[in-house]
Amino acid sequence: MRDTKADKTSRTASCDESTTAWALAARGGDPDAADRFVRSLHRDVVRYVAHLSADPQAADDLAQDTFLRALGSLHRFEGRSSARAWLLSIARRAVIDSHRYAAARPRMCDTDDWTLLAERAQPTGLPGFDDGIALLDLLETLPDERREAFVLTQLVGLPYAEAAEMSDCPVGTVRSRVARARATLVELLTEAEIGAEIGAEIGAGAAVVAEPAAVAA
Repeated sequence: MRDTKADKTSRTASCDESTTAWALAARGGDPDAADRFVRSLHRDVVRYVAHLSADPQAADDLAQDTFLRALGSLHRFEGRSSARAWLLSIARRAVIDSHRYAAARPRMCDTDDWTLLAERAQPTGLPGFDDGIALLDLLETLPDERREAFVLTQLVGLPYAEAAEMSDCPVGTVRSRVARARATLVELLTEAEIGAEIGAEIGAGAAVVAEPAAVAA
């Protein structure tokens, strides 16, 4: 039996109530509650910072930075929003600070950049290609605001209202960004599938042409 949208929303709300309660208890000095708070949201934070920063390799460090900041700021958390929304807003600032630090730091070598470009230049329509990596690559092509709105609502599962609060914009704007992001991703996926089919047809044609030549030899 498939879950309905209402079922998923209900589970998300229940989870948010639990994590918020743990955050409030942790603020009061309960170490077990602090551990539960971190464990319950660690996956969401890692997923969010990975997509927002467009750097999966930095996700663990950014997540650790996020939780260190959050635990150090728990005394200011009053539960007015869900603990998840509050934590993801901290994660957002951690990513922004990371970008600023990287931009200000002098770079000695561009080897990592050309290596990454070379890896991304490899064909993606091959058997066994990781769909998760493909989605990440496609998300990187989106404008920052659309990528963030899509990740928050579609991957992390944050309600549109909380995503709007985090992004400091109206709910309608978030919905519009998500719709445009989804349309772009569908278009890109369609193009990728067509490209893979054409590549397969070309490969098959080349094999047919090469076979008589091999026989003649």
